[in-house]
Amino acid sequence: MLEWRAAWTSDPVKRLRFLQRARASPERDTGKFSLIAIAIALVGLAFLGLTWASASLVQPAGSRAPSRVPHFAASSPLPSPKLDSLPGRVWQVEANDRFELYSNGLRVENQFVTNTQPRAYLSLSREALSREGMETRPARLRLDPAGIVFHTTESHMAPFEEDQNGTLRRAGEGLLEYVRRKHAYHFVIDRFGRVFRVVREGDYANHAGHSVWADQTWVYLNLNQSFFGVAFEATSRPGDGPPVNAAQVHAGRILVEMLRVRYMIAAGNCVAHAQVSINPSNRRAGYHTDWAANLPFHDLGLSDNYQRPLPSLVLFGFTADDELRSSGALGPAVQAAEDLIGRDAAARSIPLARYREILQRRYKDAIASVGRQTNVKYQQ
Repeated sequence: MLEWRAAWTSDPVKRLRFLQRARASPERDTGKFSLIAIAIALVGLAFLGLTWASASLVQPAGSRAPSRVPHFAASSPLPSPKLDSLPGRVWQVEANDRFELYSNGLRVENQFVTNTQPRAYLSLSREALSREGMETRPARLRLDPAGIVFHTTESHMAPFEEDQNGTLRRAGEGLLEYVRRKHAYHFVIDRFGRVFRVVREGDYANHAGHSVWADQTWVYLNLNQSFFGVAFEATSRPGDGPPVNAAQVHAGRILVEMLRVRYMIAAGNCVAHAQVSINPSNRRAGYHTDWAANLPFHDLGLSDNYQRPLPSLVLFGFTADDELRSSGALGPAVQAAEDLIGRDAAARSIPLARYREILQRRYKDAIASVGRQTNVKYQQ
C-alpha cells in the first residue's frame, strides 16, 4: 500500500518524506515494496480520467439526459467568506515524550498518543466535476492536511463542579483510552482545557466517516485522511447553548492557531462535523449532527462557516436531514444550497428531480474513482 501511495506523486521530496515517515513507525507495514504494485498504480492513474468520463455518460434505461453534463465549477460556485489571513507565527518551544509547548501558550499532552498509517489522499479538482475537466485533471495526491473538522465526544457528562473532580478526571481518562483504541480524532480537549494528542498529526484518524467538503479549488471526500479531527469533551444539543466552557474554547483557539500556521490551513476549511457528515445510502446530509449549532467560530479565530451552503447538497444533490433544516445555524445554509440547485436546474431546463439524479450519480462516480483509491476507514 505504501509503495502505491509513493508512486502517485512525482515530487521526489514529498515521496521521500512520505516513505521516511512510514518507515519510522513500528506499527506500519513497510516491508512489501513491489514494482508490480507501482506499475498497477501508474496504469490506474492513466485510466482514472477515462473512468470518470465513461461513468458520466451512463444513463438509466428509458431516461433522457441533457446533451451536456453540467459544468459545476462555472455555474455552481460555493459562496464563501473572504479567506482569513493566517495567525501570527507560532513555534515549538519545548518537546519531550510527555508534552509539547508552543509559543502561543499551547501545551499538547502526549500520554495517549498512537499511530495509524501516514496520511495520503486524493482531492478532486472542482474543474474535474465537469466532463472536460475529468479528462485532463481528475485528482491530486496530497500528503498534508487540508482542514479541521470539529467534533463533540458525546460521552457521559458529570456536573462540572469542584466536588466532582475525581469523577471528571476518571471520565476524561476513560474517554481518552477509548478514543486511543479506536484511533478516533487527532486531538481531544478535555473539560479542564487540556489538549491531548491522540493520533499523530502525520497519520489519518477515524473521525469523519462518510463526509464531503469543498473549497473554491478542491473537493474532499471522506475526510478521515484529509482533515484533522479535533474533539471537545462535550455533548452537542442545538437547543442547549454552547456545550463547552471557557477553558476549552481558549485551548481550542490556540490549538487551531498552531495547526493553521504549521499546515497553512484556510479558515474556510475549518468546519463542524454536522456540516460535512453524510449518509450515502439515502443521499442525506447530516448523518452525524454534533456541532449542528453553537460552534464558537469567532472565539476560535475563524469565520462563521455555518453560513456556507453545504457542498454535499450543491455539488452532489444530497438532501438535508430534518435536524439540519431545523437548526438555527445550518437552516439558512441548507436553504441557500437548495436555492442554488433550483437555479441551476432551471438554467439548464432540467426538472429539479432529474437534476438531483445527475448530481447524485456524480457523487457515486466520484467515490468509485477516488474514494476506493485511498486507505479510508469509516467510523459509523
